[in-house]
Amino acid sequence: MTLGFQLRRPLRALFVHQNFPGQYAHLAPALAERAGVQVFGMGEKPGYSAPGVAYFAYGAPRGAGEQTHRYIRPLEAAIRRGQHLANRLVHLRDKEGLRPDVIVCHPGWGEGMFLKDVFPRAKTLYYWEFYYNAFGQDLGFDPAHPVSLDDAARVRTLNATQLISLQVADWGVSPTRWQWSRYPDWARQRMTVLHEGVDTARCAPRDGAVFRTPEGREFRKGDPVISYVARNLEPYRGFPSFMQALEIMQRERPDLQAVLVGGNEVSYGRKPDGAPDWKTKILGEMEGRLDLSRIHFTGRVPHDALHDLFRVTAAHVYLTYPFVLSWSMLEAMACGALVVGSDTPPVAEAITHGENGLLVPFFDPEAIARTVLDVLADPAGHAPLAAAGRRSIVDRYDLRSICLPRQLDLVERLAAGEAPNPG
Repeated sequence: MTLGFQLRRPLRALFVHQNFPGQYAHLAPALAERAGVQVFGMGEKPGYSAPGVAYFAYGAPRGAGEQTHRYIRPLEAAIRRGQHLANRLVHLRDKEGLRPDVIVCHPGWGEGMFLKDVFPRAKTLYYWEFYYNAFGQDLGFDPAHPVSLDDAARVRTLNATQLISLQVADWGVSPTRWQWSRYPDWARQRMTVLHEGVDTARCAPRDGAVFRTPEGREFRKGDPVISYVARNLEPYRGFPSFMQALEIMQRERPDLQAVLVGGNEVSYGRKPDGAPDWKTKILGEMEGRLDLSRIHFTGRVPHDALHDLFRVTAAHVYLTYPFVLSWSMLEAMACGALVVGSDTPPVAEAITHGENGLLVPFFDPEAIARTVLDVLADPAGHAPLAAAGRRSIVDRYDLRSICLPRQLDLVERLAAGEAPNPG
């Protein structure tokens, strides 16, 4: 294969992510394997290690002040973080000789704001995850919470950090076409739709897989068990709808077991009124209507254990507002799970109903329950759908054959001064 651009060597690449490595867990080490390339990583916390990656922790910055207007507290926190990182980079530049040719950064927390001021000659490649809008996506999606002027003003201001970073980014990537489409037209002209990829060799069906709950209960393929996974159990990921659907499913399937993976914090949206967390609130509202002995709340589990859950589940339910797509849904499909997903973007970008999974209305517990019950009633009849789900992940999101080569090519092109193709 002949490259359409001249490789730059030596090449020095700096990766920046608040929770490093984040989306760069595969890209940074893979780039470091290439001849003539030096890779540096920066994140808030210490402890990262990977062959070929020199890692620096920049430490926690000071947060926003309590007296700051609440609309701009996120911006103040981002500016403090960006300034804190910039000062650390100035030290590394002047004392350690750090001079990156290309900087790859997730700017969501403010790290991307001042990188060009420290390294004006470096090319910058930013990760654009989600642009906030008052209408047409997560805000106002739940009819019980209409968008107020206060909401719209707060969300408009929330984009300030990204807008500053967009101004200094040479190029960007967005993981799904829908997430890309949320950005302004002028910004999309310097973005490529490119997912970070799924390791389909690691995330694959495996005969004999067993998932063990914290209390020691074991589940295997063929057991009447369903799964639900989210970083935290909350409305953004459909936790109330799932629990209401589970009540219906438990009535009709006395043998049904449900495994719910996720914490009790709030990743997105608001905290519940009158309860410490959404799990407590929903269980309180549904008291006496659920058989808790057949519901297994595991908290967060190791990644390998999560894959085993996906391998044994009869159906994996994934619900989300129109928002960022979770890695867990794609990994579940790659592991051979049949996904029953909400008919919301960007889920519908990855799943075509009846072809590689099943889509259900987000706010319709009855439809969710009926769909899952149909799968439980005929596992063999739905097996081809699950197999098609895995094939679609291999064909569209495979890490080694598709996404990682494209990411490496993008970094190399940018470093060489060649403008990539948008969209």
